[in-house]
Amino acid sequence: MRSKFATAILLMSILPTAPGITLDGVLNTTLEKNPAIQQAKANLEQAAGRRLILRSIVWPNVKVNVPAGVQGGDRAGSTSTKIFGFARGSFTQPLINAAIPPSLRRGNVEVLIAQQQLNLAIEQQLHAARLAFYSAVYNRELVSVREKQRQHLNENMASQGDRYQAGLVDRSAFTTATVEARELDPLVENSRRAYSAAQLQLAQMMAIDLKSNAALPSPDGELSFAPMDVDLNAETAEALERRTDIKLARLLVRAANEDERIIAAGYYPSAAGSVTGDYIPVSGIHREGSTSRTQDFIGSEIREGAAYSWQVIDNGKVGGAVLKARKVREINEVELQKLEASVGRDLARIRNELAGIDARHKSFAAGTDTAEQTAAAVQQNLGSGLASQLEYRLAEGSHLKTQSGLLEASYLHNVALAEWDRTTGRYFQFAEDMH
Repeated sequence: MRSKFATAILLMSILPTAPGITLDGVLNTTLEKNPAIQQAKANLEQAAGRRLILRSIVWPNVKVNVPAGVQGGDRAGSTSTKIFGFARGSFTQPLINAAIPPSLRRGNVEVLIAQQQLNLAIEQQLHAARLAFYSAVYNRELVSVREKQRQHLNENMASQGDRYQAGLVDRSAFTTATVEARELDPLVENSRRAYSAAQLQLAQMMAIDLKSNAALPSPDGELSFAPMDVDLNAETAEALERRTDIKLARLLVRAANEDERIIAAGYYPSAAGSVTGDYIPVSGIHREGSTSRTQDFIGSEIREGAAYSWQVIDNGKVGGAVLKARKVREINEVELQKLEASVGRDLARIRNELAGIDARHKSFAAGTDTAEQTAAAVQQNLGSGLASQLEYRLAEGSHLKTQSGLLEASYLHNVALAEWDRTTGRYFQFAEDMH
């Protein structure tokens, strides 16, 4: 048994270890390197390009081409062959178009949507990293508590073995002590696996290169517990103004409304002014199809005018597209209403959870000292034969339960606080430093 334990310690000592990292360090690294956040930043740049496309409806359309060719042959006594080339350009400027105002607004909303999507990605990734940090700390402490408990049980097993060899107790006492010690083995291993899983999630959130010899991040800190009293009505009102997902939902409603207006612009007349011109650097070039020797020569010219169009009868194309866009807007409005209505319920639920966890923490905190003193007294009496193995087992089990319960209450308290910050929209403070 001791040789196996020494081997396990040796194997753990040669594994790569990373220096401890605090919660602030985890959040800062996640904000800087997380791939989901980096993708959202790229999408913000892409939205600026889409805004430029939407704004292009306002700007003039300019085209220039340069035709060239050769003209010659026997024509009314002329046998000269001429190489020619000229520049042809056109300039078109929209004058009346009902789609221009909503297109400009839609371009601005497009960038605002991308900004809020970036903020939402930041909030989600920071929240996930924070929960992973709390989980890693919780399972690390749980491993420590269960390891300490197993060490006590191993010491009791060794003591009962010595007493059995001396003939002071029967074999059943030694067997019971052995079973008690081995019952904790799967619990310790489960905590170790959960700790490793939380470390792996932290590494993913922080975009750490997970190579075969890479060290997983080690959380530095403890789970704190501080009861919190909140004003539910004030927090609900602030959350409605601060929540990133609610801001995004409102922007999606605005975007759908502008899309509907852009499509409905097909109902209204439009007009555009145009200027076209040809520049001919050579002379003596006849127009195509001309028969005159001295007339119909091509020359430089400029033409200007305006075009006006109005589709009076809708064939269903515009109307159908408008109805489709209107349904999208109505769906977005319903989703926004659902989000706004859920804020108060979620905050009330989390407040109740915090109150329950607070009561649970007080209960375990009050019983921890008593359970520890009882376990120590029973262990001393067991060595002198004044206590049974069953009493020792119950005392150690109660001690482990109170320690684990106190630790779990602190963990759930921190998780509830993280959920409270997410529900009230406080994670946005991290995104403000990026703009």
